[in-house]
Amino acid sequence: MALKELTVRGGTNPYPVFIGPGSLEHALPEFVAARGFSSVAVITNATLAPLYGEALADRLPNGFLIVVPDGEQYKTLDTVRAIYDQLLDAGADRSTLVIGLGGGVMGDMAGFAAASFMRGIAFVQAPTSLLAMVDASIGGKVGVDLPQGKNLVGAFKDPLAVFADTATLSTLPEIELRCGLAEVVKAGLIADPPLLDHLEQHGPDPIDTIIEQAVKVKIDVVGQDRLENGVRAHLNLGHTFGHAIEHVSGYAWKHGEGVAVGMVAAARLSERLNLCETGLADMVEQALIGVNLPVRYRGLDPVALWDAMRHDKKWRGGTVTFVLLERVGQPVIVRDMVPVLQEDVIDVLAGLREEA
Repeated sequence: MALKELTVRGGTNPYPVFIGPGSLEHALPEFVAARGFSSVAVITNATLAPLYGEALADRLPNGFLIVVPDGEQYKTLDTVRAIYDQLLDAGADRSTLVIGLGGGVMGDMAGFAAASFMRGIAFVQAPTSLLAMVDASIGGKVGVDLPQGKNLVGAFKDPLAVFADTATLSTLPEIELRCGLAEVVKAGLIADPPLLDHLEQHGPDPIDTIIEQAVKVKIDVVGQDRLENGVRAHLNLGHTFGHAIEHVSGYAWKHGEGVAVGMVAAARLSERLNLCETGLADMVEQALIGVNLPVRYRGLDPVALWDAMRHDKKWRGGTVTFVLLERVGQPVIVRDMVPVLQEDVIDVLAGLREEA
């Protein structure tokens, strides 16, 4: 089966996104071999190393494997420091290529290591989760978390290419597949209503088509606003709430689950501020329930969630920035245009909290 190729523009150098099965075996090694790197570091986690990492490193010229612990809780500066040490131990230099193999956490950390090691070396994204394929691997955002919040240290680092090998989804845990669908629903809500119709009628099948449609949304937005000075913020729909849920739960909540509840919260807040017609939030809930994602949370304090938002990198001048909806396909960035009061946000969160 031929790989689907899309192109990301907006940066200095456009780069391809290849979607389809088998790219880790053929297309990626061929891409690397044609470019004459001194060595190739495949950075992945302990779960994926035996599944895909070891074989990929063996296929690459002067390839070697760097393995880090699996989980968002390890997306830290300490882990990146360990990556630097292993790169140096392996003799990596400015002609070394880094490949980030895994989900969004791996792509973010490997990309940040590549962006900062020796002031920047080449990087390729090889996403193996649905969430990373449709969102995290595209657009050049890389970074790590701090104890105060998610992604507070990072950079923009465009990859040379993205290889989304959809065959890897066969080993993806069901919960991770669902988490990726949260970003697919988001793509539909901000820019592609027919994608929501497809999910309602057919679910996530065929998966390659779903990935391609969601990737096109991300590519279009990034092409307009690579550094998030404007419309790229639309991609944060549900994320201000979702990041707070992740952080306050100690990352017991996965990113896609937090974003799912966050999108419901954003829609409820949109209604509360009279930005949209009543009923939008119910529609958002049904779209998420249809792909088995949560629309309520329990065990977390709404006030604590608000406090966590104060460390969100979208907080500016003492005001939190929200991406809300005027209607499906029409997101709006809310900071100064409409006053968003603490009590509005806490009331919305309280309305989504189930008793434990």
